[in-house]
Amino acid sequence: MCRKGPGKSHRNGTSFIKLVRMFPDNDAARKWFESRLWTEGPHCPYCGSYNIQCNIKHKSMTHRCRDCEGRPMFSLKTGNIMEGSKLDYQTWAVAIHLVTTKLKGVSSMKLHRDLEITQKSAWHLAHRLRKCMDDGVELFKRPVEVDETYIGGKRRNMSNAKRKELKGTGRGAVGKAAVVGAKDRDTNKVTARHVECSGAPRLARFVAEKTKAEAKVYTDETKAYNALDPWFDHESVNHSVSEFVIGMAHTNGMDSFWSMLKRGYHGKFHQFSAKHTDRYVTEFAGRHNIRDTDTISQMQVVAQQSVGKRLRYRELVA
Repeated sequence: MCRKGPGKSHRNGTSFIKLVRMFPDNDAARKWFESRLWTEGPHCPYCGSYNIQCNIKHKSMTHRCRDCEGRPMFSLKTGNIMEGSKLDYQTWAVAIHLVTTKLKGVSSMKLHRDLEITQKSAWHLAHRLRKCMDDGVELFKRPVEVDETYIGGKRRNMSNAKRKELKGTGRGAVGKAAVVGAKDRDTNKVTARHVECSGAPRLARFVAEKTKAEAKVYTDETKAYNALDPWFDHESVNHSVSEFVIGMAHTNGMDSFWSMLKRGYHGKFHQFSAKHTDRYVTEFAGRHNIRDTDTISQMQVVAQQSVGKRLRYRELVA
């Protein structure tokens, strides 16, 4: 998208007051979801057929497919991230607005208070929406910045037991979660992932999975990136000697993304569990990738990307 002015001034935002007017009740929110998920009318989530029976008499299901074997019942929530949820459509709409407009993220405790649901439900809801943020960006083909960072608390703030466990293991990244990311300078899209280690094979594999072979790749001086040289047109800058920009070679775009991610970590969440770190990273990347669009368009993207991404609570806590 071509920018019309500095920053994000070209965007049409949606204030909370306007949001309340858009979704004054559950019926209004349901109609909005229908217009985004059933653009051509109600259809079966199992076979895609439009030959359905509407307004069936059931506590939670509203439609029945006439073409599927067994004529299964379904509703607007079936086949997407809302499936199995007892939360109403108004709650889902407001939650999507909160998650997409809060650049540093929103904690489950904040959702619990704002939506008047339990913290357990809010936590599950937030992770469901994080799954919708994974848009599966296409392979980057223009100049690409690749960088890694480490997420975790400061050692002086850790418990005595944790500090004893890490004693003698070094400083800096020790005990923290490694995250690697790439940014396409042409589209401004970002993709990032939590990795078990940041060694040369893992970093090279990440770049190969996210970047086309003809793309120019810029990194910092980390030796692991030398593995890219046989496969990519690769240039680097040496941050350790205060070398941050050489011509077009720099990683300032990824550094900006890491800055936002860490502000969210320290200011909103305070901790990412190792098990779910990748989900939080995906949320920040997904939100970054739709920042240039209007607020209502961002909400629409999340709603449409929810199809086929059911996330059960037992999967989260397994």
